[in-house]
Amino acid sequence: MLDTLPNATDVRSAALRIEGKAYKTPLLEVPLLNERLGFRLLVKPETLQRTGSFKFRGAYNRISRIPEDQQKGGVVAFSSGNHAQGVAAAAQMLGLPALIVMPSDAPAIKVANTRSYGAEIVFYDRFGEDREAIAEKLVAERKATLVRPFDDPMIIAGQGTVGLEIAQQARALDITLDAVLSPCGGGGLVGGSALALASESPQTEVYAVEPDGFDDTARSMVAGERLSIEPGATSICDALLSPEPGNLTLQINARLLAGGLSVSDDAVTQAMQIAFKYLKLVVEPGGAVALAALLSGQYDGHGKTVGIILSGGNVDQEVYRKALEA
Repeated sequence: MLDTLPNATDVRSAALRIEGKAYKTPLLEVPLLNERLGFRLLVKPETLQRTGSFKFRGAYNRISRIPEDQQKGGVVAFSSGNHAQGVAAAAQMLGLPALIVMPSDAPAIKVANTRSYGAEIVFYDRFGEDREAIAEKLVAERKATLVRPFDDPMIIAGQGTVGLEIAQQARALDITLDAVLSPCGGGGLVGGSALALASESPQTEVYAVEPDGFDDTARSMVAGERLSIEPGATSICDALLSPEPGNLTLQINARLLAGGLSVSDDAVTQAMQIAFKYLKLVVEPGGAVALAALLSGQYDGHGKTVGIILSGGNVDQEVYRKALEA
């Protein structure tokens, strides 16, 4: 099961599974922002999702499917923060213990929120330790279930419900989307959304957006094999710093995506400011990259109707203050 590629049917099944648990976030349009951009923009704010990011969708879909005889050991996950919160919240709702392996430099708000959902945290050094090895050891010790952040078919299917809702909401508004841009770390959100959109809105092109220096998905799609990030790369987009794309996610994205884009930290900061000014939304750096791609011209939306995903809003107060003042 864990090596099987999900499909659009799995995404629809996930939508039924999370119904009443995850929020159906709106599809927003702001005429003043359209005027500034020069084209029509529809915004999917997963900043308003339970736990403040899309990650709850996949976590609940995956954890709720753990067989009863395997639930006693609980779940283990590794995450810089948003997956951590999604797993912790889903596990709490389902009555399972959760342990999260988090980097020692994870944003304080993400650490605090993860703990608030009752999860135990083990910290590691992201520059000197292997988080997956730590998690695998804990899984063996606790006889727990490992809930991967993106390379799991039920996680991908759960995240794909974002794309499914976009397609359904656009259709209800009688809108045809030319393109949808999605933040991309490991590739689960954009891959799952691409599965749904390919089925529900096949004329819509889907693009992955990554931070500069972390464009491993874009480069891997061109190369036809999984490539890692360049050594020494840094970014303010803490949610999108996966060292390489997933095996499953790359197979999906290489087949379905129209391409990959990358954006600078400066463009991301501007996007956070614009989201605050026009959308009245708090967006974390990684959550703002799709908007940054439009504002910086990495994607030219003129003459088109474009959808974007704002994937999360879990940002430390000081980081957000600096972004607004930049």
